[in-house]
Amino acid sequence: MSELVTGDAVVLELRPARLPSRALAQAIDTALLLIVFVVLSIALALATSTLDDAAVAAVAVASFLLVLVGGPIAVETLSHGRSLGKLACGLRVVREDGGPIAFRHALVRGAMGVVEILSSFGAVAAIASLVSARGRRLGDVFAGTLVVRERVPADRSRALPPPPPWLASRFAQLDLSAVPDGFWLSARQYVSRLHQLDPAVGYAIGERLAGELAARTAVPPPEGVPHAAYLAAVLHERRTREVRRMLSAERAADRAPGAAAGVRVPGTGATAGWGAPAGAPVAAPQVAPVPLAAPVAPGSAAVPATVSASTGFAPPA
Repeated sequence: MSELVTGDAVVLELRPARLPSRALAQAIDTALLLIVFVVLSIALALATSTLDDAAVAAVAVASFLLVLVGGPIAVETLSHGRSLGKLACGLRVVREDGGPIAFRHALVRGAMGVVEILSSFGAVAAIASLVSARGRRLGDVFAGTLVVRERVPADRSRALPPPPPWLASRFAQLDLSAVPDGFWLSARQYVSRLHQLDPAVGYAIGERLAGELAARTAVPPPEGVPHAAYLAAVLHERRTREVRRMLSAERAADRAPGAAAGVRVPGTGATAGWGAPAGAPVAAPQVAPVPLAAPVAPGSAAVPATVSASTGFAPPA
């Protein structure tokens, strides 16, 4: 596991790729490049059969640089770090801060690959990867990149059900009109990526977001409720209101002359516009489980509570 700090001061836990998977991906890429190089060399040899030796040598060198050096650079630039070999092995090249690579990163990696991989048959790259704590070769060090594993088994133990009624029902009358859309995006990203955050950083971000939400709604968060659970419950309530508005709009359109066929509303088990009675009650939607692992303030004791087996949340003491 490797902890990388992004520009937003978020600690990401990325899994660097090790030598075996990287070697397999490189072998696939090299085999494909050699096939293209051989086919291109045969075609050029037939096309330049009437030229002198110097011209043939120049064409051979140009084709070598174009395919074996320019090929990987172009592929990594266009695919943002996913070559065919890496795609087959579930790997990807990213920047040290976790972002996608650009042309300059691929250029440095490709230029160093001539020395590390082609000239030494991969010996230099293998030694550098073994010595590096994160499995990086020299091209990664100079380019500021890292090869990570994308296909990682999901940790389902951190996924909890939606907030239970004793918490979600508290925010049914909460006024959310003063909360900007940018806040909801930040809150959703925080809740969904909570398991990737360092505990201290996660607690600080949750405290800041909960304080901002309380200031904009003029209602303080419930006592004893973790910041992540509080934010998840308010997000659940906002989603519930959005779906209800969608259902009302669809029913109004269905009652209008020339209404279109019904549309199934995501996140609910209902289908709007399919002959539902006009006065039928609107059921609250079932929102997908939210990954939640509420951090505890560093040095503080956990809140004593009895955890419900059906909801996964515990009411405050």
